Amino acid sequence: MAMIKKLLQGYKEFKKESLKDGASDPFKDLKNSQSPKTLVIGCSDSRVDPAIITKADVGDIFMIRNIANIVPPYEEDWKSYHGTSSAIEYAVTVLKVHDIVIMGHSNCGGIRALVDKQLEMTDKPSFIRSWINIMKDVRDNLKTNDKETKYCSCEKAGIKKSIENLMTFPFVKDAVENGELKLNGWYFNIGDASLSTLDKETGNFEKV
Repeated sequence: MAMIKKLLQGYKEFKKESLKDGASDPFKDLKNSQSPKTLVIGCSDSRVDPAIITKADVGDIFMIRNIANIVPPYEEDWKSYHGTSSAIEYAVTVLKVHDIVIMGHSNCGGIRALVDKQLEMTDKPSFIRSWINIMKDVRDNLKTNDKETKYCSCEKAGIKKSIENLMTFPFVKDAVENGELKLNGWYFNIGDASLSTLDKETGNFEKV
């Protein structure tokens, strides 16, 4: 309850600062429509908020957050529930974003559960197990046996795999090949707040 009070107090301060004399109302021009140029697909982790990390303004980022910032492969299964896929479709085909960023991070609980096979040791049904198993082949292809190195390697390899999966969406592939859309990989290290971006030519992540 104390945290809810803190959040509500934060809202009051936000509104007061947003609408004070001389300040431009961030919502005035956005009340009827939005036109973000960037889609960020990030993790639901409470420590890694892309909007805060990048100091983005209201309306700058169209956001998808899920366990381990995963993009599933394209599926023509219209009767199932595809929250992440539907948001990607909206961002690319309706909003016409210019960039998609897959933003992973260190100490990701979803990736650790995948690497440690935590949810494979029980027969209990699990949404999380089914979701993170999208990256099962990424885990199985890791060459190192060192636990911490394996976690980090899987987090970064997962970003690359999600970019590959994005290209299985026909509308994403068309936009990329037509030069209308770019795909980017980012990795945030919680320990030192450093951000690294994927160099597609070398396959390495370079600090900003």
